Amino acid sequence: MSATESDKSSLAGDSGMAATDPRKRRRALLIVGAVFVLAGIGWFLLWLFVLSTRVKTDNAYVGGNQVAISAQVPGTVVAILADDTQRVEAGQVLVKLDSTDAEVRLQQARSALAQAVRGVRQQTSSASGADAQLAARRIDLKKTEADLQRHLPLLAAHAESPEVVQHLRDGVEQARAAVTAAQAQADAAHAAIAGTDVAKNPAVMQARANFRAAWVAAQRNAIYAPVSGYVAQRSVQLGNSVQPGQQLMTVVPLHNLWIEANFKESQLRHIRIGQPATIESDTYGSDAEFHGKVVGLGAGTGSVFSLLPAQNATGNWIKVVQRVPVRISLDNTELDKHPLRIGLSTTVTVDITNDDGRVLAATPANQPVAQTTVYEQMASKADAEAEQVIRANLPDDIH
Repeated sequence: MSATESDKSSLAGDSGMAATDPRKRRRALLIVGAVFVLAGIGWFLLWLFVLSTRVKTDNAYVGGNQVAISAQVPGTVVAILADDTQRVEAGQVLVKLDSTDAEVRLQQARSALAQAVRGVRQQTSSASGADAQLAARRIDLKKTEADLQRHLPLLAAHAESPEVVQHLRDGVEQARAAVTAAQAQADAAHAAIAGTDVAKNPAVMQARANFRAAWVAAQRNAIYAPVSGYVAQRSVQLGNSVQPGQQLMTVVPLHNLWIEANFKESQLRHIRIGQPATIESDTYGSDAEFHGKVVGLGAGTGSVFSLLPAQNATGNWIKVVQRVPVRISLDNTELDKHPLRIGLSTTVTVDITNDDGRVLAATPANQPVAQTTVYEQMASKADAEAEQVIRANLPDDIH
């Protein structure tokens, strides 16, 4: 092959490669562009059907009630019946105080109540005696009036001396004065007992109230658990001299817990009361998913209620995104399967697909947030004990 033919063949190869490279580049650009378009479409669909229908935060923690157990009366600790991590039931005795002084006061109140009942019984008998004396004085008055009426005709006929008739008139006046005095004594005797029976007499009711207070004070030497839960932060020790209001330990109920989810202010736009939420705890991870709903939004950001609120009216200022606590309820059946502790970290996702609900509660709560009947039972037992003391000091025919 000549040199001229070789050069022509080389030029033809170069032109073929030059024609191929633009096509490859165009195809590669189309592929890259298609990938970006598909990624954009995928991201848009992900935002439209997933991300735009929920808000999520990992600034969320388990909340719950912490019931402080404190003494109601002063005393010395003689027994501790529950310790940290142990479960206690409502009405269970947690701590006992020395009850010597309280028992003495209770016995004094018991005696005073019995004495009050017997005193009212004595007043009733005195009133009956005063009524009898009044009846006797009235009979004497009628007798002296009758004697005077018999002697007045004799005086007119000059068959009776004026001195005798005057003596009879004086006797009638004295009898009338005696009736008036007896009536006053009867009224005074009835004033203390009128309108009530022995049990409802003011003196008995006052003594009964004192007995009830002494009985309750004696029972308060045993410190009860107002709710069921688990003991934490026990600080009381044997021999401690405790005062009313002094915290001895804490009982934490692990039912009716909630999540305190702190959402950014930019995430609150579509959050409404009643929206469903899913919760994942750091303790169980994806193995246990909890379900709840939004029950309320906080009335202010966390910085407002802090011990030292921020003072933004200063020369140098940096905007900090604020967070508002949102309370999420939890299902007790799920808590039974996977118990949580207060303060644990969680991740909360709220479904905001339906944002027609309310941001703030429209009506006040009509149910108690928490309640206990432990102390009501104590009061009813005190009343029953007082009633027994009263009955024991009444006559047998009144029981």
